[in-house]
Amino acid sequence: MELEVRHLRALCAIADTGSLHRAARHLGVAQPSLSTQLRRIEQELGGPLFVRAHTGCRPTPLGRLVLSRARPLLAEMHLLVVETRAAAAGGTDLRVGSTASKALAGWLRRLRAHGQNPTLHMNVSANALLRMVVDGQLDVAFVHEVEGCPLRIPAELRLRVLVEREPQCVSLPVDHPAAGKPEVDLSDLAGDRWMIDPTVDGEWDAVQRMFRAADVSPHVLHGDYHTADALVATGEVVTVCQPTRTPHPDMAVRRLKGDPLAVRLLVAARTETALAGVYPALEEAYGEVARQAPAYREWLERGPQGAARLGERPAPDGPHRPPSPALP
Repeated sequence: MELEVRHLRALCAIADTGSLHRAARHLGVAQPSLSTQLRRIEQELGGPLFVRAHTGCRPTPLGRLVLSRARPLLAEMHLLVVETRAAAAGGTDLRVGSTASKALAGWLRRLRAHGQNPTLHMNVSANALLRMVVDGQLDVAFVHEVEGCPLRIPAELRLRVLVEREPQCVSLPVDHPAAGKPEVDLSDLAGDRWMIDPTVDGEWDAVQRMFRAADVSPHVLHGDYHTADALVATGEVVTVCQPTRTPHPDMAVRRLKGDPLAVRLLVAARTETALAGVYPALEEAYGEVARQAPAYREWLERGPQGAARLGERPAPDGPHRPPSPALP
């Protein structure tokens, strides 16, 4: 077998996600197919590239060597294609990566209004997006970091914190008994089925900690949040959601009492100049969607006990990570 670019891409996906299952989902292929491909690559290169365990996959010394060569090659190949297409079209795209956020549409619209030409790459893995920025595959990434589950932030990146602590809410059927309250106690949802997406970096671990702290053991289904939305509306499940979430008519979004689950929202780029070119538009877009969610707006405007609102604190480790201004 001759090694190809797609093989290198598969190896990097396995390393970035730490799991054959998540890597297969990221690549849009079946897991058995990816497992077979990995075995063939290992046969071609002469040894195992990953250690497989019930906790996931991690690179062997040989795997780390291959990955150290593969990443620059993939980055250069991607840049070759992107820059060639941009030259042919007479312009340069701004390559934006992001995890899911309601602020995305407004951010992209504002960037275009300022003469930029953003192209969007979505991924549930914040770690994978940060790695793509380092490798030159993206210019900027907007990601969330689940509280208690730190991201693997490469030292080469520059960061700005959009929101230091964004409380996560719960999405539940509108006729659920707990939907009549402005905030919901986890004990009120202990008998419900929850749907959680385990491919979102850190989220499943954080949700498990939340359940243990509340001494509840609800039944949990694993699935993506698009599926969860439909099942919430029909009364099948409840699920975690962002506070800016706009509910369907059959769905209610409520804060969890005590805000036991939260994320930090970060913007990452390779240079301060790149950050400065995109951050104001994102801040405006996020402020817009926050104002459209009354309960979240009230949470942001509370006093110090409201827990680190927009722009109160910079990311740690250095002057190159400045604080963001407050919500307009």
